[in-house]
Amino acid sequence: MSETLKTGLSATRHVDVDRARTISFMGEDCRVYSTPNLLYDIEMACRDLLLAHIEPGKDSVGTRVELDHVGATLLGMWVDITVTISDVNGPAVTFDFTARDAIEEVARGKHSRFVVGLEKTAQRLKAKQAKAAG
Repeated sequence: MSETLKTGLSATRHVDVDRARTISFMGEDCRVYSTPNLLYDIEMACRDLLLAHIEPGKDSVGTRVELDHVGATLLGMWVDITVTISDVNGPAVTFDFTARDAIEEVARGKHSRFVVGLEKTAQRLKAKQAKAAG
């Protein structure tokens, strides 16, 4: 693992809540940031922080999420997602995160990722695909 990958590292991602990130099932007047899209944006913020501190040929996969979505963010608003590395245990990295819009905190929780080699992962997935086809 990189020597620069350590607890306390933090990054903030600014997300504009566009139509594609909102729910539609409660009608046009109730379009708010959907939990699945919020989670995706959190995962990508964590991944991008990791990518800045791991060697080429490596990436990460999500392994666990603990998410409290505590506030609604309306279509057209923005959210700042702040992720902070809280634990590094070899290739296992845990993040604490918060998300805030202009009014309030809208989410908080933990996310775990595992650093993997791209080549080795591709080989493992091809082997699984061959088993599934066989």
